Amino acid sequence: MVNGMGTSGDEGRQYDVDVAIIGAGPAGLTAGYLLTKQGLSVAIIEKDTRYVGGISRTVEHEGYRFDIGGHRFFSKSQAVVDLWNEILPDDFIQRPRMSRIYYEGKFYSYPLRAFEALFNLGVLRSTLCMASYVKAKAFPKKTVRSFEDWTTNQFGQKLYSIFFKTYTEKVWGMPCNEMSADWAAQRIKGLSLGAAVLDGFKRSLGLNKKPNDGMQTKTLLETFRYPRLGPGMMWEAARDKILAKGGHILMGQAMKQLAADGQGGWRLSATGADGGETLIRARHAISSAPMRELAARMHPLPQTTIEANELKYRDFLTVALKIRSEDLFPDNWIYIHDSKVKVGRIQNFRSWSPEMVPDDSVACVGLEYFCFEGDDLWASSDDDLIALATREMQILGLVQPDQVIGGVVVRQEKAYPVYDDTYAANVAAMRAELEAAYPTLHLVGRNGMHRYNNQDHAMMTAMLTVENIVAERRLYDTWCVNEDAEYHEAGAEGAEAGLPSTRPVTPDQAAALASVRAVPERIAAAPDRRAA
Repeated sequence: MVNGMGTSGDEGRQYDVDVAIIGAGPAGLTAGYLLTKQGLSVAIIEKDTRYVGGISRTVEHEGYRFDIGGHRFFSKSQAVVDLWNEILPDDFIQRPRMSRIYYEGKFYSYPLRAFEALFNLGVLRSTLCMASYVKAKAFPKKTVRSFEDWTTNQFGQKLYSIFFKTYTEKVWGMPCNEMSADWAAQRIKGLSLGAAVLDGFKRSLGLNKKPNDGMQTKTLLETFRYPRLGPGMMWEAARDKILAKGGHILMGQAMKQLAADGQGGWRLSATGADGGETLIRARHAISSAPMRELAARMHPLPQTTIEANELKYRDFLTVALKIRSEDLFPDNWIYIHDSKVKVGRIQNFRSWSPEMVPDDSVACVGLEYFCFEGDDLWASSDDDLIALATREMQILGLVQPDQVIGGVVVRQEKAYPVYDDTYAANVAAMRAELEAAYPTLHLVGRNGMHRYNNQDHAMMTAMLTVENIVAERRLYDTWCVNEDAEYHEAGAEGAEAGLPSTRPVTPDQAAALASVRAVPERIAAAPDRRAA
């Protein structure tokens, strides 16, 4: 058996390793890298034939590079930062951070600059916005159930409709009046209109000298670190280090079955493009595959396969356009709050790194469309999507069609796990069954745990999983990020099947594990009052 990176031509081989890993995204590659450092053997399967990194990959086309989703390299966890530096020590650059909102042909700084906003909206609309805000504060909705209810109470109907409704519905594919108010409270927590306006006036007058021009909410950094050739550069480096340690990374291999071998270990079979099969035998298995997909391919089938099958995902695609222009705008990305177009966000790849765009006379942007796999947008041909993106850039007044000199489409399935009204119970049921029955099966990462988290959090789940595997017992409960984004140590070992914690959680681990992103939940059905 030859060490190294396999392709779909490796069918028929058998690998005997310590750990089999499903998926070569940030979680899978982090686990593979740390395991090989510990001297354990690994085999990783990845269904993509060319790229590692999952949603954090960098796609290359004719010398142009595209970041799928946009990845700023920032973490509150020093352990994660140190790991980034260890894997990619010489290729980070410091980049300015800039994002704006596009609404009705005008740009709005984010965070708010008060004079600019007043000028862009005009005196009449600004007055209506403030009147709507005053009304909402004087007569708030007493029953707050939805994202729309909560946001309207906080900012007024007018500002809600301008700066929240359109973009949020594009991203999640559901009406704002069906999303949980709890999500709005988490996602927009700490943002006060009055404070934002006051802060905006100060910054407009140049009175603030603090970082972020005095803006205190969230983590809106002025600069961030970024690999000079895109985020995929990080994961390609991790891949190379795993291979150098004798690990196996098998590209173009889709999981066919993950079967318990009856002795506490696993038999993982994968299928290549031509139908040939590869077999991996391992003591432990790590899965970053979607929980729904994992359940359907396990043998024996979990009793909770029905629950897993109910889990849903939001997909998106990027249409990258090459445009005859030195540059279009300085932003890393622009949020499109305009109902006339379907695009939700536009990335400017040169603003991420100049090295991603090889021709100084050409601008390269990525239009992001949020969709569901199989819907009309997803099923459109690449030519139709490129034509749509070109047309919408013209509608937005950003580009004329004759400036567009080429384009390419990148589809990303299962980009966002959906938090509907049943997801938590379904995830909990599958988790409980697998943990009780298979202590050597470990779920990691965004889709592996059905959690909409950051890149650094996905890495931390893998980092803790490696510690559990090396110790041959569960030192950490990797499912420690709860609805309040708090870290909980594992409970005592005993009748309740709690997971033991024999070492304290470091501040780095707690910080990364608390970086979970809030996502919308559908509101629960209103109680039937007819029976009252």
